[in-house]
Amino acid sequence: MTAAPAVPLRLRRRVSFAAWPASTVFAVIVLFLTIVAAIVPGALAPYDPNAIDLSVSLSAPSLPHPLGTDNNGRDLLSRVIHGAGISLSIGVSVVVFSVVVGGLLGLVAGYRGGWVDELIMRVTDVFLSVPYILLPMVVVVALQPSLVNTTIALAAVWWPSYARLMRGQVVSVRRMAYVDSAVVLGVPTARILARHVLPNAAGPVVGLATLDVGFVILAGAGLGFLGLGARPPTPEWGVMTSDGLGFMLDAWWYSLFPGLAIAVVVLAFTILGDAVQDRLSLSPDRTGKVRT
Repeated sequence: MTAAPAVPLRLRRRVSFAAWPASTVFAVIVLFLTIVAAIVPGALAPYDPNAIDLSVSLSAPSLPHPLGTDNNGRDLLSRVIHGAGISLSIGVSVVVFSVVVGGLLGLVAGYRGGWVDELIMRVTDVFLSVPYILLPMVVVVALQPSLVNTTIALAAVWWPSYARLMRGQVVSVRRMAYVDSAVVLGVPTARILARHVLPNAAGPVVGLATLDVGFVILAGAGLGFLGLGARPPTPEWGVMTSDGLGFMLDAWWYSLFPGLAIAVVVLAFTILGDAVQDRLSLSPDRTGKVRT
């Protein structure tokens, strides 16, 4: 039988990219633009986001101001662009903290078992029993509203889901033959966790983390909308949406565009998170079997 001709790597990549769903391509483009806006907002924003010009107060979208202006004459496009960095910093910081803290606690609980597992899971249950938005509100009120306090408050309630997910994955992985073999051979526990348990248990956690960045951004914007987040004149999307509510009848663009920015970015992270989870659930492990 004649062997099939090898497909060049570059061609295979083109085929792979071409096979992406349109929704995934949309999500990647939106997140790429958001990241660029977060890294170099000054290069994209046409104006200083906090520059006040009362002569153009509440101007409708036009060529000089594509998204219009707010009640202080500040350019909304510039403020939305600068707000991307604020929202992304909250989302990424909270998710990274949650993955590290929750992941480590779940890893220890799932591998050790016994009273250690029981203690960590009961503490996790206490945090999970509190509505995810209620505790951050209490924390922010106690610490005074600010971006830092909003991030701390959200991180305090976001890690338990990662601890529980990681614990469940580790409990399944630790029963595998290769883990038992490593234990019998006297491999140190730290090496077993780092080389055998964690790589095979982290897939669902990575997928959840990708999905959660958008949800954290939404929660942070919600706190800002309620006046428990960034303080004016910080160009945070939730605060901007809240400030524009009093002008909805005369300046519909004031709240609309910051709200659209929140919706589009959260949607993009949701789509990308679903794609990552699907990809990880079908990727082959080291034995060649497909993980489920």
